[in-house]
Amino acid sequence: MALSPSPRGASATAPGAGGRRRRRPTSVGAWPVLFIGPLMAGVAVFYYWPIVKNLVVSLQQRNAFGGSPRWVGLQNYQDVLSSPDLGSAMANTLLYTGVVLLGIPLSVAVAAMIELPGLRGRGLYRTLYFMPYLAMPMAVAQVWKLVYNGNFGLLNQLLRALGVADPPYWLVTPGWALLAVALFGVWGSVGFNVIILSAGLRSIPRELYEAASIDGASAWRQFRSITVPLLSPSIFFLTIMTTIGGFQLFDALFAMIGTNNPAEPRTRSLVYLFYREAFVNSDQGMGAAVAVVIFACVAVVTFVQFLGQRRWVNYV
Repeated sequence: MALSPSPRGASATAPGAGGRRRRRPTSVGAWPVLFIGPLMAGVAVFYYWPIVKNLVVSLQQRNAFGGSPRWVGLQNYQDVLSSPDLGSAMANTLLYTGVVLLGIPLSVAVAAMIELPGLRGRGLYRTLYFMPYLAMPMAVAQVWKLVYNGNFGLLNQLLRALGVADPPYWLVTPGWALLAVALFGVWGSVGFNVIILSAGLRSIPRELYEAASIDGASAWRQFRSITVPLLSPSIFFLTIMTTIGGFQLFDALFAMIGTNNPAEPRTRSLVYLFYREAFVNSDQGMGAAVAVVIFACVAVVTFVQFLGQRRWVNYV
């Protein structure tokens, strides 16, 4: 006797399910919105809305005392891009960022030494390196001003002891002031970098080093062929964060250089330019336009870095 085919649309039963119909997964309802909604509302209010508001202000002419804003269109952007201070501020920001990025290779070397097998007290070393990152930048900058003091500073005293007859006045000499602030930035960033890199080093399997040692690879070859490639995601993350932090240079510069310093015109950063236009000259529209330029520069540089990471970052 031939079996008649099952009617179209009949639901299939799972094997061994006793003929019960397979249920479709039910909807989760509004629970995701209830959990994520407050967080997204906070992000929208404190992140996205200020960006939109800043874009609107950059198209207006405002003063420090409020009043009715006047729409000027792209005039503020034309004034910013034609300002002679923009080029020098951009060059100073890029120079500072480039010097601070040199702290990443230094941090890789420090983290590699801390994570050497058999080293005792590595937790103490991590703490000591991380403590400067926790200190208030403005307070630490005052200490570094004493270190850089041209007459009795620790750095110049050391240079004189080494035979340098006339060491420079670091924070008042235009050619040295920005470099001095950048070295302070390197010192302040090493602690955070070491923590991130130490975590990356601990995630590398030790079997790779053992196999390389059996094959006769030297310590330098292991570092170059195993450590650096497998640590590249952490290095890339620190590169992005250091670059963004470099474009936000202001607090250390303001604390160590100040406004009445003869080196101040040669050390202005992009954020310092924003501060001068928005709070010193009380031109909120101009200051907002400078902020948009900074945002665009950070976005472009970060995008280029993400494009380049495909060539050298190894994700395992």
